[in-house]
Amino acid sequence: MKLRYFLEAIKFEHTIFALPFAYVAMVLAAGGRPGWRVVLWVTLAMVGGRTLAMSTNRLVDRAIDARNPRTAERHLPRGLLTPWEVGAWAAGGAGLLLVSAWQLNPLCLTLAPLAMLFLVGYHYTKYFTWTSHWVLGFTDGIAAAGGWIAVREAFDLPAILLWFTVTVWIAGFDLIYACQDVDFDRAEHLYSFPARFGIAAALRAARVCHLLTVLALGAVGWTLGLGWGYWVGVVAVAGLLVYEHRLVSPTDLSRLDLAFFNVNGYIAVIVFLAALAGLWT
Repeated sequence: MKLRYFLEAIKFEHTIFALPFAYVAMVLAAGGRPGWRVVLWVTLAMVGGRTLAMSTNRLVDRAIDARNPRTAERHLPRGLLTPWEVGAWAAGGAGLLLVSAWQLNPLCLTLAPLAMLFLVGYHYTKYFTWTSHWVLGFTDGIAAAGGWIAVREAFDLPAILLWFTVTVWIAGFDLIYACQDVDFDRAEHLYSFPARFGIAAALRAARVCHLLTVLALGAVGWTLGLGWGYWVGVVAVAGLLVYEHRLVSPTDLSRLDLAFFNVNGYIAVIVFLAALAGLWT
């Protein structure tokens, strides 16, 4: 029962947002199959990193979650989990991430503590800067860079482009998601772009981020010389992003969950399939 509560608390199913980009980076870095050993340890590193990040998020935010009507039913505010239990899972996630990095290669292990700093630290940014959405995107983008480094043991231009892709993609839909908490954020003196500049400005900024996402995906394909199958995927992603932005407006956020969860889950999977297709066509 406690395990089920914990998996619900950290939204384990949302791993689909970042994990496919780690796989994208792996297959592109390998030019095909990266090998099952690399896939295994990258997957475990992702599970550990996300467990650390989301456990920390729930711990850091438990007081404001209790005051926010949208989040008051989360497991820590309701007492279904204790801070000690969630903290133990966070420590376990950190350990799994470090062991996985050690099993991959020396550069992964060297960079793992820096990744952990962002995984823990980004939760605090909403207390002092409205750029927190881009910090979240940058942190999630570590998955893509890590997948590349796991194979190549080096930073290369495609790794940087993939990192940028995830940064602006995540920032874009986090801007949309944050629009539902504008009044609460202002009352609690929390920093978010929508609370600072308004919902209309946030939705415009999200559109810019997602335009950059498509351009960055194009730059990845051009840099690696990927085949036509990849470009079909890029067009599909562009179409889904347009659809996502048509679901919400400054005066109507009723379909925000559909835009946030469903559409972005599809996008992550499509990019992975497009990367495979680009190598085969």
